Amino acid sequence: MSSPSASVPAAVRRLSLVALGVALLHIIFGAIVRISGSGMGCGDHWPTCYGYWFPPFERMDLVIEVMHRYLALALFAAVASLAVAAWRHRATPAVGGTGGVWPAARVAVALWFAPALFGAVTVFTGNPAWATVVHELLAASLLAVLVATALRAGALGRAALPVTGARTAIGGTTAAAAMALLVVLLGGLTAKVEGAAVACAGFPLCGPGSLGGGAQHIQLTHRLLAYLLVLHLAALPFLFRKRGEPAPLQRWAWAGMA
Repeated sequence: MSSPSASVPAAVRRLSLVALGVALLHIIFGAIVRISGSGMGCGDHWPTCYGYWFPPFERMDLVIEVMHRYLALALFAAVASLAVAAWRHRATPAVGGTGGVWPAARVAVALWFAPALFGAVTVFTGNPAWATVVHELLAASLLAVLVATALRAGALGRAALPVTGARTAIGGTTAAAAMALLVVLLGGLTAKVEGAAVACAGFPLCGPGSLGGGAQHIQLTHRLLAYLLVLHLAALPFLFRKRGEPAPLQRWAWAGMA
């Protein structure tokens, strides 16, 4: 039995993919903001950057920070367009019914406001470690909801999957998602806690010459969880193939491992 998401209008399906793509781009650019040290490039000025809507190009830290904010606006436009399209087609059971696109799109709109407003909190509080972790949690939650929305719209191979999935596949993928979220949040903590990013001198464990203390424990915990996630993701494609899971699910398991 094929999924009812096959009856979702093509426009809704396309908009769900656009919103997901912009969200991924925004998160990647957020990493660029952190790595380049541009997180406080605009100081405590928000939403403008020292009064500029378009800062001077010779101040690359300002440009990167402002572009991140503008990508957030582009993400809102994409998510809002998806919600409007889903609302217009809410009479379609696969869109407006339980487990449809419209309920998930509403949650996505709400989750856009949460990290956007918390981004302002992060700026005004001086970008502390706890604010970074919460900001990443909200962003990851929005990304997860947009993935679910795209799946409900029949994208990402969902239309070719059966209505109900095997309990083992659901358990394995849920565990992978939970572990990935923990790795991301601990990565943010490792990046923000003083000394944690350089606390380990060796690989795969910390090794001699490491700094020791709480900073080392944070990075080592981050590493160990990442190793467990890799092992888990490496096992899923083979388990899914052995159990005869649908081909789209197997392909995504291989993509996750890669």
